[in-house]
Amino acid sequence: MIKILCTVALSVASLYYGQNYPISAIPENLKKNASVVIRKENTAVEINKVDDVVYKKTSVVTILNKDAIPYSIPKISYEKGDNVSNVKVVVYDEKGAKIKSYSKSDFTDIAANPQGSFYSDSRMLILPFTSSSFPYTVEFSYELNDENTVFIPDFVPFYEYNVSLEESNYSIINKSGINLRSKVYESPFNYTSVIISSNGENKSYVYKNIPAIDSGQLVPTPQKVLPKVSFSLDKFNLEGKQGSIASWKDFGIWYYQNLLTPVSISTPQIKAEIASLNLSGTTEEKVKKIYQHMQNKTRYIFVALGIGGWQPMLPDEVQKKGYGDCKGLTNYMKTLLGEAGIDSYYSIINSNPSPINFDKDFPKMAGNHVILTIPTEKGNIWLENTSQQIAFNHLSYSTTDRNVLTVKPDGIDILQTPSYSAEENKEKQVLNIQINPDKTIIGKGKFSYSGMQYDFNLMYLMLSEKEKTDVMKKVYTTLDFENIEMKEFQNDKDLAIINFDLDFKALNFSKLIGNSLIFRAVPIYKDGIYHEDPTRELPFENKFSYQDESEITYDLPLDYFVEEMPQSGNITSEFGTYKLSFEKQNNKLVVKRHVQINKGLYPKEKYNDYVSFRKKIINADNSKILISKKS
Repeated sequence: MIKILCTVALSVASLYYGQNYPISAIPENLKKNASVVIRKENTAVEINKVDDVVYKKTSVVTILNKDAIPYSIPKISYEKGDNVSNVKVVVYDEKGAKIKSYSKSDFTDIAANPQGSFYSDSRMLILPFTSSSFPYTVEFSYELNDENTVFIPDFVPFYEYNVSLEESNYSIINKSGINLRSKVYESPFNYTSVIISSNGENKSYVYKNIPAIDSGQLVPTPQKVLPKVSFSLDKFNLEGKQGSIASWKDFGIWYYQNLLTPVSISTPQIKAEIASLNLSGTTEEKVKKIYQHMQNKTRYIFVALGIGGWQPMLPDEVQKKGYGDCKGLTNYMKTLLGEAGIDSYYSIINSNPSPINFDKDFPKMAGNHVILTIPTEKGNIWLENTSQQIAFNHLSYSTTDRNVLTVKPDGIDILQTPSYSAEENKEKQVLNIQINPDKTIIGKGKFSYSGMQYDFNLMYLMLSEKEKTDVMKKVYTTLDFENIEMKEFQNDKDLAIINFDLDFKALNFSKLIGNSLIFRAVPIYKDGIYHEDPTRELPFENKFSYQDESEITYDLPLDYFVEEMPQSGNITSEFGTYKLSFEKQNNKLVVKRHVQINKGLYPKEKYNDYVSFRKKIINADNSKILISKKS
């Protein structure tokens, strides 16, 4: 992934030392659903010139329970060449009494390498502090001088669930003479708002008294609920490279010339690599062969070197070493395609479970991932280059249904990635189940997954047989498995479909009543718990549409017949549809189930209607079938 510089704390001016912070002073509404309370936060940004910005920050954070320990650890991300100073930390107990203080000399300086990273210029100062008693409060301040002015951080109340805020102040002083653009994005749900004041070129922004957002059922991410203020200088510096971001066109030209052109260099070895593939057929067939060749010889490792971590590795380095990050692997794939005479474009994206888009009207350095776009007569081909397992021309749930910055020699095109329909995001089950008089069942199942449900099942490729079994038991809690075995696992990388078989035996599936057995209509489904919430304060979101289809054939025990079974029926709502049908076939009973859940962001007033819809589905799945022994 692209290295992101900024949004966490970036500076300091200690305005609050000498105060204490008793827990009793926190308003009760800010304790609700909170593991962390931001008591006081002050960020001052001083832009002195195109290559000189100073961040000063003080934060006072109360940690209410152990879930918030990671939030309390003081840390400062910085780059080689940055100057970090005036570092101070004071820890207070529940009553606001000072426990201990720390300075910069108490911090450990480490390489700030994300998971899987290998090379990085990123550093982190971190204070190895933990507390065994709760609650407590950490006051933390520092100052950071940075020559990179392309990243002016957004002002957001907080980024995570279960965090509340008393007061946060953000001031920005522009002494550079360069135009500084700003844009306020209001909360679409009126959850809170920002207070703005200005004095000439200087502006101040304040958030006050914002309750925590609980990570409850279907709650949108805080980024979708909260307001934010974005900033961007029209001219900027990045590791000595100055440019313009007054328009997406200007920024794209700078990006192409300064970050991509210097590393868009082929070699005789890369030319020979393409020649060895003996390509033929359509553009799509050629791209697929090159892509699957690249997947088979490379692996993902994060690399944050080269112009602030934003420049890709040279393609010959990736070829020789067999690894790279999203930037390097995408650039390598782009170079391979170029040698085959196929145009492709480096595309910057926000990779998140819930789509985050670039603002077409507000050019700003952003994004945390890179993919590749290949235009063809049949439409764009999209390549995720960091996975050895993902299918050709398939984007995962974290990169679909959002826009990308596609970098071209003459600027940036903002394009939309595909959005998969419910029918494309599909699970298909075909089950044959033997009902036994001893209340057990023996089952054989064939499972198939496509679209985003394909993404969620790729993880099985990394698991041992025992781990697969353990996961199956956790996923399908509706059965009491005595044994279960996943077999014939297949990742179809041409069609983006995962298939596998499941053999199992489950106990206590039926209930014995005299000479009869009673059991539920649907044996295997993902269970859910849904509760009405009359005081719900936020909308709810189904992040993607999907379909689940099941065909269940029950083989009845010898000399048994179906005495009672539910009526076939449908449930229809704006949230989706459900169908359940029953058919007798000699000594068998065939049950067919179809569920479709619609993607959507719904108002809070409809939440209880949604709960009612899901409960009706659960009740139908649990409707009972009665079989009896022939007399």
